[in-house]
Amino acid sequence: MFIRFLMRRLIYVIPLVFITTLVVFSFILLIPGDPAIALLGQSATPEKIAQLNAQLGLDKPVIIQYFDWLKNAIQGDLGRSIYTGKPVNEAVFSRLFITMQLVLFSMLIAIIGGGLFAIGSIYFPNSILDKIFRFFGVVGGTIPNFWLAALLVLFFSLKLGWAPATGFTSIPDSPVLFLKSTLLPATALGAAGIAQVSRHLRSSFIEVMDMDYIRTAYSKGLHRAIVVFRHGLQNALLPVVTTIGILFSNLLGSTVVIETFFAIPGMGQLAVNSILQRDFTMLQGVVLVMIVMVIVINFIIDILYSVIDPKIES
Repeated sequence: MFIRFLMRRLIYVIPLVFITTLVVFSFILLIPGDPAIALLGQSATPEKIAQLNAQLGLDKPVIIQYFDWLKNAIQGDLGRSIYTGKPVNEAVFSRLFITMQLVLFSMLIAIIGGGLFAIGSIYFPNSILDKIFRFFGVVGGTIPNFWLAALLVLFFSLKLGWAPATGFTSIPDSPVLFLKSTLLPATALGAAGIAQVSRHLRSSFIEVMDMDYIRTAYSKGLHRAIVVFRHGLQNALLPVVTTIGILFSNLLGSTVVIETFFAIPGMGQLAVNSILQRDFTMLQGVVLVMIVMVIVINFIIDILYSVIDPKIES
């Protein structure tokens, strides 16, 4: 059963990745401006522009450009940057490690914060805490992350001086400096995730706490904490597993704004710089890697959910 379920998911994933490459390649070509002119300047002669386009392969028909690019991408070669001439792979994967640290830290904040909000809301129903948690669960998802980032920098960085306003230190270099440099951007990035996890987990909790086995646990005289954490939480977490895949996609996409705001040299900032420099080869690599990562993560979440709850395989 599991093998059949896995094969069904692969049948969906493989064509999706192929369509993704086609869409990424097609949309990147719609970026205004000639890359050759952007590199050589407006005063460049037509002969030099034609020569550079030939070197970059831009003089070929679009369909030929696509299949050449796809063949190289399958082999792990995303081409060379039009702006710097360096391999796209090196820039993308060096920045990817930075972005993944930020995204995973933001997910940790979102999952822990959302879990605490949901559990507190269920444990103290109709109380002031419940209303506060529900309020933040609604408002947290509506606040723009760049606006929250500005507030965090204004208060915690400029006023209190507790954390730097810009910059990034990787975990291998210094875990302490990583926490200090990433806490503000990760909080700004993960705030919407806190609201998202809180709402989904609370809804799942409400449904689980109304089950017969929960009432049976209460009738046996078990303490409320044991019923909520041992019997309720375990089953309420199952639907939230799918939320993690959605959360990852949202956070990865939002890094473009947050990394630019906090001057973090990750994938988001690389994408912005590529657009400004009209470096469509680099932008193709960035967008392709980010989308494929989202597809793979969602595929893993589907498989994980099928392991946790085998009923969905049928």
